[in-house]
Amino acid sequence: MTDASSVSNAFWAPFTPMRQFHQQPMMFDSAEGMYYRTPDGRQILDAMAGLWCVNAGHGQASIVQAIQEAAARLDFVSSFKMSHPGAQAMSDALIARAPEGMTRVFFTNSGSEAVDTALKIARAYHQARGDSRRTKFIGRAKGYHGMGFGGLSVSGIGRQKRDFGPLLGEVSHLPLPYDASMRFSAGQPDHGASYAEALAQLLDIQDPGTVAAVIVEPVTGSGGVYPPPVGYLQRLRELCTQHGVLLIFDEVITGFGRVGDNFASQVFGVTPDLMTVAKGLTNGAVPMGGVIVGGAVYEAFMAGPPQVVELMHGYTYSAHPLACAAGLATLRLHQDLEINARVREISSHWQSQALALEGLPHVNDVRSIGLLCAVDLAPRAGAAGMRGADVARHCFEQGVLVRASGDMIVISPPLIISPAQVEQIFECLRRALLVDGI
Repeated sequence: MTDASSVSNAFWAPFTPMRQFHQQPMMFDSAEGMYYRTPDGRQILDAMAGLWCVNAGHGQASIVQAIQEAAARLDFVSSFKMSHPGAQAMSDALIARAPEGMTRVFFTNSGSEAVDTALKIARAYHQARGDSRRTKFIGRAKGYHGMGFGGLSVSGIGRQKRDFGPLLGEVSHLPLPYDASMRFSAGQPDHGASYAEALAQLLDIQDPGTVAAVIVEPVTGSGGVYPPPVGYLQRLRELCTQHGVLLIFDEVITGFGRVGDNFASQVFGVTPDLMTVAKGLTNGAVPMGGVIVGGAVYEAFMAGPPQVVELMHGYTYSAHPLACAAGLATLRLHQDLEINARVREISSHWQSQALALEGLPHVNDVRSIGLLCAVDLAPRAGAAGMRGADVARHCFEQGVLVRASGDMIVISPPLIISPAQVEQIFECLRRALLVDGI
């Protein structure tokens, strides 16, 4: 850990216990490839890809060069009634990789902004079609959709909502499609598609003619890496289509190779109406997000006079030149490195290493898909979250950075990881779980 005297009292960090951080600060001052480096020179294997986002590894020279050249050429131009070539090229490159039928992208600066934008587009779509009754949203238990008021409202993690209510009204939630029979699983559970019937029940309760959209993560991410049962997403798609409800996939985590294709929707063979992206979009190098929109949704806005703004929404930094440069370089790099194929090739080794944790002390469950993994630990009596924190701290001391979310350890490394580095991560976890007092 870094000397506490070097930490500024002015900095208020997100999702951080500040008093503890000031006593035991964790600081990094450089990164390259799979590794961070601390101010005192320690090399730390990044098993978090920054925060689910540095998919192509740290310090990639082509991305750095693209950002430098963009900053020297065009530092900023608004996207309000004007644009720049980088935004056009980035849009084309992204749509070329998107599921068939998705034809437009609206750029934001984060996943949180992308979710709030998607929710607004969903309501405005129904308004544009003269269906003003459709204002309600349906999310899902354990879902994480950022920290904007819209995204927080449709999210399904109670602790994150607790301090900020009241949130948006008229939001319902589907149950998590997971039960004890699916414990210690790799990939999609082969049963559980019937969980999607909860949507039919909710639509009956709410009156389907009042629901604007359903929003889910194809694979629940921050809430615990829960892959969808086989057939589950297909049934959600059928029900949404049947009742005229838009289906939104939050692919902020699952996009850009994390589960073995450009997007999880392509892996699972289900195309949503809108799709949120961020994180791996620029390899984490410059903040950027977006909403990828199906052609039918976009065209619904285009019926009015051509001189009138169709969507009264936007952000100062939408399609920022530096972000577009970073995004284009990232997409090219993914192609050059054949990231999707690499993930498909190594994921079986990843999953076998993950499932080998079964039977170790305190391990209640392991779930894995692509290069994602969550390990549920038994909480200590009267000290929820402490075991997870101690495991993560021990791993850091042994040179591996994992993420503790309460008593759950979440792992999502850069997608360039080697088999030996996979083994290093899980061996480090194994040793941590066997430490006396953990």
